[in-house]
Amino acid sequence: MSVNVGEKAPDFEALDTKLKTRKLSEYKGSNVVLAFFPGAFTGVCTKELCSFRDSMANFNKLNGKVVGISVDAPFSQAEFAKVNKLEFDLLSDGDRKISTMYDVLHHDFVGAKGLTASKRSVFILDKDGVVRYKWVSEDPGKEPDYKKIEEELKKLN
Repeated sequence: MSVNVGEKAPDFEALDTKLKTRKLSEYKGSNVVLAFFPGAFTGVCTKELCSFRDSMANFNKLNGKVVGISVDAPFSQAEFAKVNKLEFDLLSDGDRKISTMYDVLHHDFVGAKGLTASKRSVFILDKDGVVRYKWVSEDPGKEPDYKKIEEELKKLN
């Protein structure tokens, strides 16, 4: 299954860094930036999530909530958030259901047979949960266009 622009984003449940079950539907009423990333504590992922952290003031003005999603365990994500001072939610897709649902799961990640990770991708949802922007990269070393993400958020206000 793939999630495309103009479609209602499917709801999901996942554990956050405090082992609390969170639902996508909890964010209804806000513009949501779903940021899938391959793995905590890796160079490009750290740079990406810190870029989102540094843009939070602008996102807050645009009623934008960032939600990071990776296949990492909540414990790893909690330490990743602490070390990098990430103030937005990180959700664990340990069972790979969310990445599969959104069609952003790397199989045999970086050539390692059987290793899976989320593809670096961004989905922007409007206040009603409709996908208004989608970017998915097959290259785990490529970062999203942060300026474009802000521009897309501005369109929703």
